[in-house]
Amino acid sequence: MTDPSDGDPTRQTGEESPGDEPPDAKRPGADPTGGGSPGDDGPATPVEGPALPDGGSQTAADDFDDGSGDDSDPKINFYGGKWASTIPIAFFIFWAIIQSGVLGIGDTNGLVVGALIGTILGMFFVRGDWKAYADTIFEGMTQRVAATAIVAWLWAGMFAETLQVGGFVEGLIYAADALNVGAATFPAAAFVLCGLLATGIGTGYGATVAFVTLFFPAGVLIGANPVLLFAAILSGAVFGDNLAPVSDTTIVSAVTQDADIGGVVASRFKYAIMAAVPAFAAYLIMGSVLSGASLEGSAALRESATAIGLVHLISMGVVIATAVAGRHIVEAISWGLIVAVVFNLGFGLSSVADVLVFTTTEATPAAALPFVQVGETAGVGGSLYSGAIGFFPLIVLTLLIVSMAQIMIRGGGFEAIQDFLLESVATNVRRAELTMVLGTATINGMITINTAAEIAIAPYIARIGEKFNINGYRRANILDANTSALGYIFPWAGGVLVGYQVMVGPDGLGAEYGPEMVVNPIDVVPYVFHGWFLVIVFLIAAITGFGREYIPDRTSEEVSRA
Repeated sequence: MTDPSDGDPTRQTGEESPGDEPPDAKRPGADPTGGGSPGDDGPATPVEGPALPDGGSQTAADDFDDGSGDDSDPKINFYGGKWASTIPIAFFIFWAIIQSGVLGIGDTNGLVVGALIGTILGMFFVRGDWKAYADTIFEGMTQRVAATAIVAWLWAGMFAETLQVGGFVEGLIYAADALNVGAATFPAAAFVLCGLLATGIGTGYGATVAFVTLFFPAGVLIGANPVLLFAAILSGAVFGDNLAPVSDTTIVSAVTQDADIGGVVASRFKYAIMAAVPAFAAYLIMGSVLSGASLEGSAALRESATAIGLVHLISMGVVIATAVAGRHIVEAISWGLIVAVVFNLGFGLSSVADVLVFTTTEATPAAALPFVQVGETAGVGGSLYSGAIGFFPLIVLTLLIVSMAQIMIRGGGFEAIQDFLLESVATNVRRAELTMVLGTATINGMITINTAAEIAIAPYIARIGEKFNINGYRRANILDANTSALGYIFPWAGGVLVGYQVMVGPDGLGAEYGPEMVVNPIDVVPYVFHGWFLVIVFLIAAITGFGREYIPDRTSEEVSRA
């Protein structure tokens, strides 16, 4: 159905022209880097992005090599062609499905072994010298995008663990009882609050660590269903990662599609809300349907909970305010950590040894210090220690996943996917957008570190979109939606595993409270409602044309921080 403006390409706002042909469609060879204005067919100039939450400024090529160099031939040749470059990561996904889904084993260390075997397996399909393959493994591991996730986990882990030893969980239990927030409504509340935190600090990973460490045990102790609560936290992380102006996924999606961040955030708000409202309702309904876990001693803990731990709301507020002010995420969390330690010691919420302790096996004069104690086994402990080391297995897995993605890029796997989509699937505007939605979903299902997946697929989204003259805002929104959503759904996804690692770490929730505090990653898949609804919203938008804009509708301004 068309309106009278259909004959004027500059007035198209969401309806398709006859035959699904876009106005002023660009040639298939349009530059995919996103340089210049969205309507410029000329040579593109790389767009310098704003400061990311990790402190850098970047283009897509700066953070993750998309394989689009000057040479058309892949740098690694495989027996079986370009598709064989997907063997390492395909084997890893198969391993993860068997381990997590079939056998019900949620073990990050096991996934590390699967990634190692997959990487070794791919080597046997390389034509000629294996050196290029081995070099690509190191090349992938040195990508900045992996370091960004690792830094967020380490700092957020130390911060959240310090709040936990400071009685913040008990404070939340006290507040929930005082405000009559029961077990049925706690998951919905966690979804909203985690979404706000993730939007404020710009990192869904960091918000997941904080909420699983602090809100998750509080909710389970008052009777909330553990699986549903974990999924609600992941949904909140999806919301924040997708919508936050300072989120790395938001910035990368804008920069790679040559769109200004303010316009991108404003244009995607309607999609985020359309997914968030039914997700909130679903958590309210399912919270009343699903029963909670029965933990020994939970009643006594609820009775002894006091309000003093809520002082750490100020600690969290410091992190949010500092991040919103545009400071480096490491700086923001560091200030929050300092405030948390001061509150812990000043209000007597914890001892120095709870924060950092050195245990020796022999009594020495140093044992008089508040952070040195004598014990049977020598070692280091405290919230700073346990908050960081719990993520070491996930850090190793992240490096392996990013290296497998780089192998796929250097071997031409991404190019093969792009060529197939352009030649066989994306034949009109509607099918082009469906291709973009399903293509980003496929890549994000394979590369489970969401920003890495986004940067890898971004040039191909730009090429498909520009071929059909689709506006940069629309392309950026399609790219970011699946990147944010699917990075917190599948059991091998980084967002899921970072929360799971909080539960199973050496001093994790399982060790402190019992096995009821450990959720198998496969169990949360159907309950990450906001993630699934966001994918569905964009599928419907692609099919119906809702919100579709062409390049003549409005052009992107110079990329700048919103």
